[in-house]
Amino acid sequence: MALLITHRCINCDMCEPECPNQAIAMGEMFYEIDSDRCTECVGHYDTPTCQTVCPIVHTIIIDPQRRETNEQLWDKFVALHHSAQL
Repeated sequence: MALLITHRCINCDMCEPECPNQAIAMGEMFYEIDSDRCTECVGHYDTPTCQTVCPIVHTIIIDPQRRETNEQLWDKFVALHHSAQL
C-alpha cells in the first residue's frame, strides 16, 4: 500500500525531507506522494515517517487505489535502493 496525501495538507514542509525514498514532492496544490517510490518506510522505519511528522491527523492515508502487500513493499524497497547502489 502506498500512501496518499489528502486535500487536508497545509504544505507545512514537514513530510518531504523525512521521506527516505524521496517519494514526496510539491504538487500543484499540496504535497503529493509518488506511489512508485513509496514503501510506507518498509526497509527504513517501523512506521511511515511522513505520518509521524504530519501535524494534521488523517492527512496522510493508505491509498485505496494502490493496495500492496508487505512483500511487495519490500520488493519495491530493494529495487529502489539496489539500483541506487549500482
